[in-house]
Amino acid sequence: MNFALILFILVIATGIVWCFDHFWARKKRAADAPDPWWVEYGGSFFPVILAVFLLRSFLVEPFKIPSGSMIPTLLVGDFILVNKYTYGVRLPVLNKKVVELNSPQRGDVVVFRLPRDPSQTYIKRVIGLPGDRVQMIDGRLWINGRELPLKADGMGNVEYEDGTIAEVPRYIETLPDGVKHPIFKWTWEGPKDNTETFVVPPGYLFMMGDNRDNSQDSRWSVAEDGVGYVPMENLVGRAEFVVGSYDFLNAHAIWSWLGEFRLSRMFNGVN
Repeated sequence: MNFALILFILVIATGIVWCFDHFWARKKRAADAPDPWWVEYGGSFFPVILAVFLLRSFLVEPFKIPSGSMIPTLLVGDFILVNKYTYGVRLPVLNKKVVELNSPQRGDVVVFRLPRDPSQTYIKRVIGLPGDRVQMIDGRLWINGRELPLKADGMGNVEYEDGTIAEVPRYIETLPDGVKHPIFKWTWEGPKDNTETFVVPPGYLFMMGDNRDNSQDSRWSVAEDGVGYVPMENLVGRAEFVVGSYDFLNAHAIWSWLGEFRLSRMFNGVN
């Protein structure tokens, strides 16, 4: 469902009603005559819908994290705000960039439209920039011929849909720019722990999830139903804050829903 298009249509429809009443119909009605219901509702909703449309199109947009591919940075059920203007201003609906601003950097956590199906949005971390050579060797990440430093950082928990919890080794990875971020690494013999050397084409990015053994990302090609290289034009924005978090996996009873909110994650920055 194209929510941006729906909002745009609602803005146009309610805007027409508001303009028709404000500039013409109101002058024809008697001073004590009530507004028709369609004018009352259309005129009332127009400024609200317009404000939501502008805010969502140019400033921030909310997203819910549906999978565990970015654990431990983002958990299933996190609600995040995505900065829509950090990489440039785009026309809503058409998604055409009209103002160029910042370029993506290694380490940015980014929402993007899936290259093989632009109706889907994914969230991953930018690992490779245009021209970078990216490779996995024995489960370790290499960029431009250098193995990235990896520091053990204890253990973390991953929860499955059946409610079981597993402890997973956690590490801090340091990207070439000095950006440090956490990853989970279950095994050193995963399906994409030894890859070819990926050379990122101009105008594209190489994305990976922080949950390295459970992330369908740029290591998998489009032909493998993966992400492949991500065009810059597919970027939606950079994840900035967790504004709420709800543990859907443990929401077993409607009377216990208050206990499922992860209050400690509210207003945390996404790094």
